[in-house]
Amino acid sequence: MRYIFYLFFLGLIFSSCSKNSEENVSADMAISAVKLPAKKYESGSADKNLNASSPEIEQKIIKEASLRFETNDLEETFNQIKTAVTANKATVLVDSEGKDYNSVFRNLTIKVPSQNFDTFINTISKGVSYFERKDISAEDVTEQYIDLTTRLKNKRKLEERYLQILQKATKISEILEIEKQISIIREEIEAKEGQLKYLESRVSESTVRIEFYKNLPEQEAVQLSYGSKIWTAIKSGFFSLSSFFISIISIWPFVIIFCVLAYFIRKRFKRKKA
Repeated sequence: MRYIFYLFFLGLIFSSCSKNSEENVSADMAISAVKLPAKKYESGSADKNLNASSPEIEQKIIKEASLRFETNDLEETFNQIKTAVTANKATVLVDSEGKDYNSVFRNLTIKVPSQNFDTFINTISKGVSYFERKDISAEDVTEQYIDLTTRLKNKRKLEERYLQILQKATKISEILEIEKQISIIREEIEAKEGQLKYLESRVSESTVRIEFYKNLPEQEAVQLSYGSKIWTAIKSGFFSLSSFFISIISIWPFVIIFCVLAYFIRKRFKRKKA
């Protein structure tokens, strides 16, 4: 009986302890629930915070165009293009003209502010019946621009840290090593700045290449004299003969094998006849 009483007493103590632990756990959970209430998101609140912390970067687009068409009057077409250049604040970089066997032509390379690109193309396209070539491309380099800008900022921060370390350095060896690292970092910064400026210039100004020509009647086209035609034919024949000999030299092993086989076959026929 005494043992049974002891066991019963121990059971009561254990059950009371377990209840207390459960109550403590539930109390802790209640406290944590009070400390960490459920979050409520309002529509558009996350987007507003994101835009406030990180400003949007304008999209960077490189535009280029290449045009080729026929015209009845070179001078009139050039004046029309020149008017469009002035109206759209563009710049003519290359202006070349010439004459071939059956036409006269003029080639232009023009830099146009990107915001005036479409207007410029539409202006110079007026009066053109059809284009032999009209290639217009747009390349998005926003990611490349962001990458260069981020790398440049990191390099500048690194340079500032080295400059701070340089001010605290006392040993000559340390000073020389730090100055060496600063020189390397500055070269990298200058390289990144050059790449960024080049990218910005291509984005801010678009390149337009224009080639227009006028067909000439046969009597106005460039004519070759009879002597020139004969000399051209002689040179062509000489080059053909040279190519023939070069081709023979390149297959000399097969020529030798053929000659040897022909010799033995002929010798065998002579024996049969004898």
